[in-house]
Amino acid sequence: MFKYCPLFFVVLFGLLISSCKVSQVSNQSKASDTVAVKVDTLITVVDSSAFMVQDSVEINVHRLLKDTLSIIGVGDIMMGTNFPDESYLPPNQGRDLLEEVDSVLSNADVTFGNLEGVILDDGGNAKYCKNPKICYIFRSPEYMVQNLKDAGFDVMSTANNHAGDFGDPGRKNTMRVLDSLKIHHAGLVARPYTTFMREGMKYGFAAFAPNNGTMSIHDYEQATEIISHLDSITDVVIVSFHGGAEGSKYQHVLRKNETFYGEDRGNVYKFAHHLIDAGADIIFGHGPHVTRAVDIYKRRFIIYSLGNFCTYARFNLRGDNGLAPILKVYTKSDGEFIKAHITPVIQYAPGGPRIDLKGRVIDKLKELTEKDFPEVPISIDAAGIITYLQE
Repeated sequence: MFKYCPLFFVVLFGLLISSCKVSQVSNQSKASDTVAVKVDTLITVVDSSAFMVQDSVEINVHRLLKDTLSIIGVGDIMMGTNFPDESYLPPNQGRDLLEEVDSVLSNADVTFGNLEGVILDDGGNAKYCKNPKICYIFRSPEYMVQNLKDAGFDVMSTANNHAGDFGDPGRKNTMRVLDSLKIHHAGLVARPYTTFMREGMKYGFAAFAPNNGTMSIHDYEQATEIISHLDSITDVVIVSFHGGAEGSKYQHVLRKNETFYGEDRGNVYKFAHHLIDAGADIIFGHGPHVTRAVDIYKRRFIIYSLGNFCTYARFNLRGDNGLAPILKVYTKSDGEFIKAHITPVIQYAPGGPRIDLKGRVIDKLKELTEKDFPEVPISIDAAGIITYLQE
């Protein structure tokens, strides 16, 4: 009865009982642009003949790389803390904090931010404070992280001076909550780097800071190993660092080690260039709580500080402390810089980013970049477009 069965039904039946396994082929430099498809297919007998398909056939399938990638970076995020009490939490569970900028944040292949503090409803091993009212340690409730997910964040840095505010319970729960919402993260010793796929592109991410429990900004050998490894298995390597002194008096990149209250905050210029030598493609800095200059090295993009982006109630937002960019960096598929675009934002107390129609952070970035890196041919125009003039 099957003698005249159409070939369509034969193939359909074969597909229903077959399975495919896909494994990525390794490459010595960047991620491979092919994948091996292994097909394990049973033999289906039709009438007196066998419809034979070779078992375990491997086929190389070209993985199409995007011509242009867009990666957004923003600065410090602390959407409210329930320590020392809940008066420092925003209304409506913080759902309105990112409302004005979420359409910007979601309009990129990858969106990054720096998570200041820990995600923990209560408890944890709080840092010792003589006076909790003036001791700045941050513990954000778990529900806050949904706001990041809804706004389009893909990856977060956990390497900063507030990552250990509530000890190991805080670190572990922060990782657990981010994992539960599939927000990638790195920077703690327990999670030094991460990799993830977006639209066929493989990204690597690592983060560094001068603080206990984080991947050290001072350990160049270890940092080189991590970045070189990521460079060998991914298409684009994104790096975040927390470094440099804090406050509006420290907006300039000094090209030497910076200290703040006796703590060595690293030489961010040397560190950033070193990581690009090791294989990094985009470097997003933070730590000073103000915006710092941009730089291009080996056709790779660096910003030395992205400032305060979404910081509620416990941050100084006066003057330059309240200005920050949403920085959208465009690269080729191998991470080479094409251009960038600044969306200027401003925070007014108690906090939450608003589009700054005066574009003040664009002017500030232009001023700082021209002063700190006069030898680098970078143009920042009034519309916030950053271009590299080197042919």
